[in-house]
Amino acid sequence: MMHAWEQIQKTVDIIEENISEEIKIETLASMAGLSQFYFQRLFKRLVKRPVNEYVKLRRLARASEILTDKNKRIIDVALDFGFSSHETFTRAFKDAYGVTPEQFRTEPSRLNQILKPELLLNYTMIDENVPLITDSIVLEITRRKLDAPETYIGFSAQVPISQAPVGKTTGIDVPGQLWDLFHSRKTDIPNLLQDGTAIGVSMVGDADDGTFTYFAGGNTKSMESVDEEFTTWELPADEYVVCSFEAENFSQLTTSALGKAMNYLFGTWLPKRGLTTQPFSAEKYCDIIDSVAYMEIWVNPVPLKDTERS
Repeated sequence: MMHAWEQIQKTVDIIEENISEEIKIETLASMAGLSQFYFQRLFKRLVKRPVNEYVKLRRLARASEILTDKNKRIIDVALDFGFSSHETFTRAFKDAYGVTPEQFRTEPSRLNQILKPELLLNYTMIDENVPLITDSIVLEITRRKLDAPETYIGFSAQVPISQAPVGKTTGIDVPGQLWDLFHSRKTDIPNLLQDGTAIGVSMVGDADDGTFTYFAGGNTKSMESVDEEFTTWELPADEYVVCSFEAENFSQLTTSALGKAMNYLFGTWLPKRGLTTQPFSAEKYCDIIDSVAYMEIWVNPVPLKDTERS
């Protein structure tokens, strides 16, 4: 017997494989073995978006990857991904990202994309130190004790709450822009260690303006002679839950793999163990290990009942 999420995952996979073709709801429903009515209800419940909206946003995500190739006309990109005209494509693109395809091509920027979901991660619980292997990532959750604090130096910015979690909204990717700034200025940062370790930190704090603070930086041996333009952040000595994961390449690691790992850790694993996190989550980027792109998410677990009392 096939679980409901498996039926919907099958159609999600089919959509991705045929993203440039005409995709009919009745065909997808038939493949899932459901009536159109129940298929659409189940799809929206599990994928969190109606079928047609999801298809449009995945087409935009795939089209944006091709737009950077200036040898391809924008109308050809639009038609290749199922949009009927330049006007229709432009309107959908601007609604999703706040810029037109022409503006994006002229001044490329990182974009938040709707990711193809891996529904298995919503319904599978793993024990600590037991790897979970999916089609696209290898994921493992462990506990670690950090005996001495680690200091990082870089840049910080306010990010709309709507941009969290990764892979569920569209728009300009502010954390991604912050990483671009950090990498472009690394040579100007004093005392930066050359071990390849960098960290991205999300801090909600007391922000009541609909934003959270995001920090992107590298490991430093000293905070001496730090200019005001830079921000410092310390990973405190403590006990942590660490979600480590791998992907085939760095691009996949920092987009779809990161989104899936975060959604699994925060949306499935921690809640089902009666845990939440305070007051930050840290994405720790490491050097390529054994030719595999590798990354860790560090969180300080807190029982849900403790946060309910506070």
